[in-house]
Amino acid sequence: MEDKKQGSGSKPKKGFSRRSFIRGAGLSTAGSVLLTTNALAFEFEEGFSEGKEFGPEASIIQLKVNGMVESLSVEPRTTLASALRDHLELTGTKVVCDRGSCSACTVYLDGMPVNACMMSVFDVGDKEITTIEGIAKNGKLHPVQEAFIEHDASQCGYCTPGMVMSCAHLLENNPNPTLEDVKSATRGNLCRCGTYPHVFKATLAAAKKTT
Repeated sequence: MEDKKQGSGSKPKKGFSRRSFIRGAGLSTAGSVLLTTNALAFEFEEGFSEGKEFGPEASIIQLKVNGMVESLSVEPRTTLASALRDHLELTGTKVVCDRGSCSACTVYLDGMPVNACMMSVFDVGDKEITTIEGIAKNGKLHPVQEAFIEHDASQCGYCTPGMVMSCAHLLENNPNPTLEDVKSATRGNLCRCGTYPHVFKATLAAAKKTT
């Protein structure tokens, strides 16, 4: 019996070939990706909340700073630190790293410490801002400020405002802290001069004066 070989004119075998299988799998995958992408886009659009737009030109905003309402014209890129220093001339707030890693720019926002270099001034809204200039009352230094002077807790001075703000916030919430409490409160404050021991002594001394 002679073997019959399939020529070019013979009919193709029924079923899936390797090529058709790969082509079909590719189309199925692409369809799944498109469906998933459309679903994610739909969810994003559904969850998007409209807010007030600013820019590209400068806008007039108001800030509550140290008990005063201040009006200033700022561009959308302006950080809270820049607004305080460059527009309101409250230069006690220092900008050192400008990326939120040293906490020299610490201020209070409704009583909570924040890094002013990492916050857009447009995100402040009607919250109360307190800077290093605002913790002294009626011309009298804050007990932490006095203790920093007495215990020589500042050297180059760049980290000092942020340190003072962190330590003052600690005493407002814990009037009788331990050394570990002070270390924990200042763990985000970077002092390149290494004057941490004096900072700890000053804060503990201030706590004794306030109790």
